[in-house]
Amino acid sequence: MNPSPRKLVIASRESALAMWQARHIQGRLQALYPGASVEILGMTTTGDQILDSPLARIGGKGLFVKELEQALADGRADLAVHSMKDVPMNLPDGFALAATGEREDPRDAFVSVRYQRLEDLPQNSVVGTSSLRRQSQLQARFPHLKIESLRGNLQTRLRKLDEEQYAAIILAAAGLKRLGLESRIAQLIAPENSIPAVGQGALGIEIRADRDDLREVLAPLNHADTAACVEAERAMSRALAGSCTVPLGAYARIENSMLNMVGFVASVDGREMARDSVQGLPRDADALGRELAAKLIARGADRILAALNHD
Repeated sequence: MNPSPRKLVIASRESALAMWQARHIQGRLQALYPGASVEILGMTTTGDQILDSPLARIGGKGLFVKELEQALADGRADLAVHSMKDVPMNLPDGFALAATGEREDPRDAFVSVRYQRLEDLPQNSVVGTSSLRRQSQLQARFPHLKIESLRGNLQTRLRKLDEEQYAAIILAAAGLKRLGLESRIAQLIAPENSIPAVGQGALGIEIRADRDDLREVLAPLNHADTAACVEAERAMSRALAGSCTVPLGAYARIENSMLNMVGFVASVDGREMARDSVQGLPRDADALGRELAAKLIARGADRILAALNHD
């Protein structure tokens, strides 16, 4: 029987999507522990404040996590809720992932006012994305498109599209679905055509590593299949030193009790790409991730990464 906590404070970014995620976990916890007070501490992170530069240039997705971790370290919050794709592959010392929530749709979504499919975009159409991973895969398939940086929260990105700053934008389907904006999706892009970001669509719950009391409290929120898939994806990325400065993606799913994962590393322009897949038991998730990284290196991923780092 889990010990019932008296009070829990969840640290969250203040964007609409982050607050949806925090409220979702708040609701789950209140259902599990009806006697507990569960509060949300909303915070603005560095990543939310600097909107005029690509993420890769200003320090990566970890900028969305640092302030929340500080709140955990200070004792102002007990847990932080993150989109797993924003969580750096190596957590700082003193922090741990306590649970991974069930995954929403992991696919990328094509969003456009005028066009129904990526394939319909005319020559030199401007497509907005903040992701080098999406950019490289788009350029590989559609070299005639122009890719431009798109920052800001979900509502800001949709507004820029509606103002016709872009012919189309690419977003994570999970965020649109969670905010009730599924009707904005013109086309869901098959994972084999746009391999998702590591952890895309999954929620992670971070705590201080010394909070053993919380591990037990949060254990019911862990979705075993999602946790295994995300662990495999993160192991691959970690082995390749992946960050948002690297066009890299991985997608694992469990079918018939087997974990199947595809992954890639590419040059930003999509002209060079190493891609491969692995299959194995979910309990071997970490080893499978490392195996896929080794297969990608054998296909030239190390050369692509060296060229990216040299730039």
